[in-house]
Amino acid sequence: MNSIATTVRLSLKLACVVVLCLVVGASLAQGAITCGQVTGALSPCVGYMRSNGAGPVPATCCSGIKGLNSAAQTTPDHKAACNCIKSASGTISGINYGVASGLPGKCGVSIPYKISPNSDCSKVK
Repeated sequence: MNSIATTVRLSLKLACVVVLCLVVGASLAQGAITCGQVTGALSPCVGYMRSNGAGPVPATCCSGIKGLNSAAQTTPDHKAACNCIKSASGTISGINYGVASGLPGKCGVSIPYKISPNSDCSKVK
């Protein structure tokens, strides 16, 4: 009887560990991108977004946008990036949002949200 109880306890512990790993893994997989990553990727673009957009986009800006595009692959990532951009863009003065919204295209990428404080991030896919 003692060996059966021990086996049941070990099986129960193992099942708990497996469930814990699944829960932690799922939470890491959803919304893995952070606002720090988003703002870090776009910070080289601030000077350009404050301009009239006439000159070339800085290579570091396009690199950041491309990196952000690569990092944000899932809908939760897209929504998280959108919310971070929306929040950060409202705190930076002098942004030309016409120039900002055209940046991804000028860098050769397509993102499912606009660089704007007025984006509706709930509709991002």
